[in-house]
Order: sequence, then structure tokens, then C-alpha cells
Amino acid sequence: MTGSFEERVAATVAAVRPADAAAMAAARQRQARLTKPPGSLGALEDLSVRLAGIAGVCPPPLPEPAALAIFAGDHGVHAAGVTPWPQEVTGQMVANFLAGGAVVNAFARQVGAAVTVVDVGVAGPLPAAPDLRDLRVRPGTGNLLTGPAMSRDEAVQALAAGITVAGELCDGGARILLCGDMGIANTTPSAALVAAFTGTAPGAVTGRGTGVDDATYARKVEVVAAALARHRPDPADPVGVLAAVGGLEHAALAGYLLAAAARRVPVVVDGVIAAAAALAAAALAPAAVDAMVAGHLSVEPGAGVALAHLGLAPVLDLGLRLGEGTGAVLALPVVAAAVRALREVATFDSAGVTEK
Repeated sequence: MTGSFEERVAATVAAVRPADAAAMAAARQRQARLTKPPGSLGALEDLSVRLAGIAGVCPPPLPEPAALAIFAGDHGVHAAGVTPWPQEVTGQMVANFLAGGAVVNAFARQVGAAVTVVDVGVAGPLPAAPDLRDLRVRPGTGNLLTGPAMSRDEAVQALAAGITVAGELCDGGARILLCGDMGIANTTPSAALVAAFTGTAPGAVTGRGTGVDDATYARKVEVVAAALARHRPDPADPVGVLAAVGGLEHAALAGYLLAAAARRVPVVVDGVIAAAAALAAAALAPAAVDAMVAGHLSVEPGAGVALAHLGLAPVLDLGLRLGEGTGAVLALPVVAAAVRALREVATFDSAGVTEK
């Protein structure tokens, strides 16, 4: 896609359409005729109907191949003492992803998902690597306590980076996209984003991230509250919210989600970072939510608040709080099973099975 970053974002937002009602109705009708008691597959039935609506056809295509994009960025708010982990861990984990040694790599191998790592804002230099997509907007955000995290232009550029990656993966054959992230201190801007978009108090959306102690947790809540008081982000201006209190990976993930919706490809949201990005995407294009599948319910309280605001029911609830895309990857087999049931299970008529 050519044009300025702003034009690319605007074109993507304009291309987002609601789920196809006719395909969803056909999926419900087919579910009612499958050789099983009505409703016996529970949430899988609803999921299959949604996937038909995303694709615009019943039954929907199998969600394979799958592609995971891990967007990496650093955060100036790290200087505010919101995490004990050193900032250089972001770059070190990028190297770990590229070497295939992270938890999400193991999970991705299990389910057959391809992994792409995208640098949108890592603070330090990264060595060139064939599997590293360099779309760096700037080397980390500013400290949201003392100024905006980034400029509006930088937020738009990061949105466009996510759009670019989603487009490349879909053009490469991906039939489902998965959200991943990496960024030390990124649960703090995530909490700020969730609070800004949902109107929820900072203490109700701020969690312990990597497992911080009580004093650090209290500091995180203070930082989120202070950032919101300083910037007063307006949820009616989602780009402004991202620029004020977001992260570069949040903005990129929001663009990634928008592009998936525009292409009518399902996209699995991971934990609190992706859920915060989903709020931004939904504020830009409300119908984008129709293409989203909530992979899991993170332990981070902001994730549950965000998913409830979006009206998304998580596929899994395993007590995860790692990020990286782990929950999205683990949900993939369940999503695929929902589609296979709708596609492959015989109907009462075709199987010659007597109904009650």
C-alpha cells in the first residue's frame, strides 16, 4: 500500500466492515442441523458463527496457516520505577525470539504458527537478522509522566507499521493472525490505555505485571493516575490517547488488528497489551471488534476490563500473564476446532441420523 502513513491508516479504517449477517445466520442454521444436541458445543458454536461472519461465508475457511507477529518496543516510563526488570531485557528477548528459545516459540512450534518479530521501538541497537522486521519508529517512547509517550505522527507511523505487517502476512497466505508483544514496563501504559478508553479507575486496571512487590505495584498505580491527570486523554481521539500514554507496540498492534479486520481475516488477541491495543483499534473503527477473538483472560485486571468493554469472551482462562502472544497461540487449536466442527460434522440429513 502506498501513500503517507496517515493515508494508509485512514484507508484501512475505511475498509473495515461489520461481520456478514447472512453468513452468521447460515452458520447458526447449519449448527442446528449437525449430528449433536443443539448447543452441546457451548461457546464453540458461537465462535464458529463469529468466524463465518468474519469470513463472509459459511462454513468459514480453516484458520491455517497461522501467523504470529510479536511487536517489540521500549518505554520511557521504565525510569519511573514501575518494574525491577532492566530495560535491556526487551532487546535480549527479541534475540531470544529470533533464536527460537522463548516460551512463545515452543508453543508456536506445537501449533504450527509462523513467528515474525517486529522492532517498532526497541531502545537499543539490534543486530540485523533475517527474521527481524525493522519498522522502528523511534528508540523507545518518552516518559508519559513528564510528557507524551510519542508524537501524533509517531503514533500514526506505528499504526501504519502494524498495518504493513498484517498485510504482508496475509499476502503470504496467513488465514488467521495472532497478536504478540514484548516491551519491559509495557503493562503500565497498557493500564493507562485501558483506563482512558473505558473510564475505569487506575487501581482497577493496573496489575503486577511480571510479579512486582507491593511497593512497586503502588508506584505503578500512582504513575498511571498521574499520567492520566497530566494528559487527560480523550477516548474520542484514539490517536491522541496512543500518543499521550501508549506504547509503540500498542499502536502497531492496533494497526495490525485494523488491517486484519479490513481483510476479513480473524485475529486472536493475546493478553493485556493486545487488549489495550484492541480498545484503540475499536475506537478508530468499531466494527473491527467483529474480527477479533479473545485468546485468553490474562491475570492482569486491565485485560478483563478491556475484553468486557469490547464484548469479547475469552477462549481460555489459564491464569497466564506472560504476554509474547502465548495465550493467542494456545487458543489457536480451539479456534480451529470450532471451524472444523462447522465444516466437517455431518448433518442429521446427510448422515441419516434420526432426530428426537
